[in-house]
Amino acid sequence: MVKLIGHRSVTVNVSEIRVRKRKRLREKELKALTDGLASSTGIEILTPRDAVDVAEGPDCELIFINNAIEGMIVEGKPFLTVRGLLRHKATKSFVTVDMGAVPYVTNGADIMAPGIVEVDPDVKEGDMVWIRDATHKRPLAVGKALISAQVMTARSPGKAIKNLHFVGDKIWKYDER
Repeated sequence: MVKLIGHRSVTVNVSEIRVRKRKRLREKELKALTDGLASSTGIEILTPRDAVDVAEGPDCELIFINNAIEGMIVEGKPFLTVRGLLRHKATKSFVTVDMGAVPYVTNGADIMAPGIVEVDPDVKEGDMVWIRDATHKRPLAVGKALISAQVMTARSPGKAIKNLHFVGDKIWKYDER
């Protein structure tokens, strides 16, 4: 896409994400989603005045809260996106990585166990987790745990988390328009 700024043109790389079949949730569906998000993040996220839609995204279902993608449903499990985590300050399902891992995580790399410095002890294999940096404790990515918290803290070699969504990916850039 080319934008005109003043007398010069600037090429802007707009990452397109295909959102299909967007629909407003009914009260019963909204209750189930609210309960699922609360159990996975440790906080109440949705209020009665929030407009909540669900749509098909590239690799998961996307949850729109007040027209912003703040959540995702992966394999039937609802979880917040990075923007949702920045807005709502989750207290559960976190994995903290050392600062050396940050550039790799924000480029979409999977998280290796030796780079993990802290884990929510309740994380089990297959759970959705959010990855944060050690210094600022800010969300960097969302992923799926490949091993339990106990194995992660043992710092055994190998992958610990499959990176599903990160700062700067298509889902993140969708709300920058």
